[in-house]
Amino acid sequence: MDRTAYTDLIEARLRDPESLRRALRERRRRELLGSDGNLLIVAADHTARGMLAVGSDPLAVADRFTLLSNLVAALSLPEVDGVLASADLLEELALLGALEGKLAIGTMNRGGIIGARWELDDRLTAYDSEHVEEFGLDGGKVLLRIEPTDPGVARTLEMVAAITTELSDRRIMCLVEPLPYLKDEAGRATIDTSVEELVRVVAIASGLGSSSAYTWLKIPAVARMAEVAGATTMPILMLGGDPGDRADAVFDLWRSAMAQPNVRGLVAGRALLYPSHGDVVHAVTAAASIVHG
Repeated sequence: MDRTAYTDLIEARLRDPESLRRALRERRRRELLGSDGNLLIVAADHTARGMLAVGSDPLAVADRFTLLSNLVAALSLPEVDGVLASADLLEELALLGALEGKLAIGTMNRGGIIGARWELDDRLTAYDSEHVEEFGLDGGKVLLRIEPTDPGVARTLEMVAAITTELSDRRIMCLVEPLPYLKDEAGRATIDTSVEELVRVVAIASGLGSSSAYTWLKIPAVARMAEVAGATTMPILMLGGDPGDRADAVFDLWRSAMAQPNVRGLVAGRALLYPSHGDVVHAVTAAASIVHG
């Protein structure tokens, strides 16, 4: 993406704001699944809950020109099936023409701002089910972090169950990201890396809503993926996160996990958009060889 296109985007927000909504609604769509039944989705919903860091740089994802440039580069590859993002990014990408023939999945609950005391009380602050349908999105994504002592988790659990039902009623994919969490001594939420707890939250997420027909799960890849994937029949997309200097190990985990019959690909963000070697196309091509190769 060049600076002229970026300037035109800013001008569109000023002079023709409806063009952003129109571009997303009228983009050329595709079927959810291709011939192999696998998906490679680039994740870009981090900024909406204040997650801007990559490695030692606390503001790596904050520069919008760089983020959009990296997304446009990734989405230009035919092996990339689509993107997961909040409305601002989906509308910008649509206006830039980057979503033609690609899947667009809207993130929904971003109210659990990273580091906030209410982080696990993760309210609906981005898309709702009505607007996922109105703008022709191919799915909605919800984050469900389960920690046994925080009362906000119960509200989040109830909300995610309702969204699962609402999207199923509309025959739209609901991508649920269940993660086990703990509180440290300072009361901050931290991820629980126990495989047993991951299995437990996968089982909980599988039972949410009045129908599971359109539910997919987004979970981390782990060495004991057979146990985790074996806790559900739902399609699973693996998340990426910020691998730091462990990118090779993360790619190896993805590769081995694809052997499970219901593991159907990746929803990866910073690992692909901000790789340590700086080559977005190389990182995305390597991920595509795992998912579609």
